[in-house]
Amino acid sequence: MTATYDDETFRDRFGPWAVIAGGSDGIGAAFAATLVRRGINLVLVARDEAKLSKTAALLREKYSCEVRCLSSDLTSPDIDEQIGSFTSDLDVGLLIYNAGSGRQMGSFLDHTSENWMRQVQLACNGPLALAHHFGRRLRDRGRGGIVLMSSLSSLVGSAYIATYSAAKAFDTTLGEGLWQELRPSGVDVVSCLAGATDTETFRDDTGGSPDAMDPKEVAEGTLDFLGSGPLYVPGAGNRAAAAALMSSTRIPLINGMSEINAKNFKLSYTQAKGLEFDEESA
Repeated sequence: MTATYDDETFRDRFGPWAVIAGGSDGIGAAFAATLVRRGINLVLVARDEAKLSKTAALLREKYSCEVRCLSSDLTSPDIDEQIGSFTSDLDVGLLIYNAGSGRQMGSFLDHTSENWMRQVQLACNGPLALAHHFGRRLRDRGRGGIVLMSSLSSLVGSAYIATYSAAKAFDTTLGEGLWQELRPSGVDVVSCLAGATDTETFRDDTGGSPDAMDPKEVAEGTLDFLGSGPLYVPGAGNRAAAAALMSSTRIPLINGMSEINAKNFKLSYTQAKGLEFDEESA
């Protein structure tokens, strides 16, 4: 795919600074490397200070760029104030919200409600607060962008990742709405619906997959697509799957996704039967 903006236009529109929430490793670190290659300085935010420092040091050593690090919990109720204060002296042109833990999956009832609430706080409260804060700054600036990392799982509910897929559905539809609403202000918004990606979290939870995408490919493709439309799905196979999911009836999708995740987490699976909303009820 041809990038929406050439390098010079990209730097002018989305630079000189970008904020990456969840920027210490995996897809977040891939976004960071892609952006510094395009001449944009970074603010990296994550809980793990050691990982942040390591990623920042590697970027500074390899590229001529400035990198600031903020060790903070993205589930904090004042996360927008924390990051807003930390970046108050910077001309931020791009927000990337990459956090949304896929850890601690499994049976809904066999995990604590606190576990699931944290997923909601991380994947819903955080991007809402930061999109609101930086959205205002970008609107006043007259240009910029917001990237929300979602997931293919946001397109259908599934056993064993019920809260995760529901929280990611929030990111998908929030991005769609903001894409339409902020365009007149010169602000580009995209939700990236990533499939299986070769990150530490994915390998720890599932053992990995030879079909998992390279985080670099996900990051580069998303940034190239920014400004083209509200949803980006990395990978031709994933795009075909997304197209099928969006046009299919719900119950077979729910069963199919539930069976896949039951296998991933080595849990039981039983096919469920029911009526679609447009079928005549008994």
